[in-house]
Amino acid sequence: MNFKNVFRWHFPFLLLLGLFSVRAIAADTLLILGDSLSAGYRMAAEQAWPSLLNDKWRQQADGSRVINGSISGDTATQGLARLPALLKLYNPRWVMIELGGNDGLRGFPPPAIEQDLSRTIELVKQSGAQPLLMQIRLPPNYGQRYTQSFSEIYPALAQKYGVPLLPFFMEQIYLKPQWMQDDGIHPNPLAQPFIADWMSTQLTPLLKHDSSVSGPSHG
Repeated sequence: MNFKNVFRWHFPFLLLLGLFSVRAIAADTLLILGDSLSAGYRMAAEQAWPSLLNDKWRQQADGSRVINGSISGDTATQGLARLPALLKLYNPRWVMIELGGNDGLRGFPPPAIEQDLSRTIELVKQSGAQPLLMQIRLPPNYGQRYTQSFSEIYPALAQKYGVPLLPFFMEQIYLKPQWMQDDGIHPNPLAQPFIADWMSTQLTPLLKHDSSVSGPSHG
């Protein structure tokens, strides 16, 4: 048998099969683009809820992979700047956007925050991935007028772009002081398993629905 000819005949098929395999892996990836609330502020990366969520899902036969692209301190502008490289590197099927909190804490104008988040959603859509937007809320001491204007950014964007709006997980954490760090802003390591389970409950129906209907085209 001439193995050289066999290889020549089968190489295109093997290459195509390999490409499909790579696309299947990429299609099962959820990228989390966030700030310190998702990055695991003042704790090891493996303690943060995205890592725990990844461990949980990877134990399932059809579980998705979670990539944590969050960096503590990031504003919406900084997250937007990092997004193209992350999309190119991981080619995710879904991108959960958890940004804007640092902008709000610094008193940035809501229209500017909305513009950055709009561009972020648009870039995700252009890549062929499905955006998922998380509602972010500010502490009440920032004043009712500003906090309301800030909070309204997220449902407005979700409606404009037709993307799912996820509830703010920190609203569950604030109720338990033992789950908060001393700064009163960030969850501590004790809260991370709860957040991972809670986020799994929120995300799983969205991801399974998206997979069962149609997958994005990854180029």
